[in-house]
Amino acid sequence: MIAEDDEKIAWLEKDYLESNGYETRIVANGDKVIPELMQDSYDLLLLDIMLPGMSGYDICRKIREEIDIPILMVTARTESIDAIRGLGLGADDYITKPFDPSQLVARVRSHLRRYAWLTGKGKEGNADGTERIQVQDVVIEPRTWKVWKKDQEIRLPNREFELLRFMAENPNIVFSKEELFEKIWGYDYISDGATVSVHINRFRENRGRRQKSQDHRNLSLIHI
Repeated sequence: MIAEDDEKIAWLEKDYLESNGYETRIVANGDKVIPELMQDSYDLLLLDIMLPGMSGYDICRKIREEIDIPILMVTARTESIDAIRGLGLGADDYITKPFDPSQLVARVRSHLRRYAWLTGKGKEGNADGTERIQVQDVVIEPRTWKVWKKDQEIRLPNREFELLRFMAENPNIVFSKEELFEKIWGYDYISDGATVSVHINRFRENRGRRQKSQDHRNLSLIHI
């Protein structure tokens, strides 16, 4: 779904995505985005921040309460705080207007590939068929894409889930932001360090505390 009220930009996105084999639908009013998502099945949402009816921020917040879907925010705002706010509300990533259409397609492809990998890959696990990774009071179920903390389920966007899973599978290893970005987003991806930082901060908020590292360039599971 392309949630965009600027007709020229919406059709530009639509043309490039459909020329690369994707089916798209444009929704120009924010109030119609969530009902449409609930009615039909979509694989990814391109979400403009400034929409009539309901803002992209409010849409993102409500979607995360009910639907697991990659969200790529598209915004004309250049201030980094706006992009970071979107990530903090549950968006997987953002792209700023004006953008290279080929980069947009690459990001959509990357998110869809990672999402399919997360939801489709599985290994032999426990007697009930569920693989589990446990770190203290946090339990990760890769096959069902669920996270539990003290028996309470925590809903995470796909990138945050993949980041948490990666660090849980690599305990006692310190990773830089660049290394985490390379491992989770991949070589064919373009963004900045703020993306990793926001997802890490959301982990800390979910654990109910914020811990400060001696070196803010280095991130590891022990800091979460």
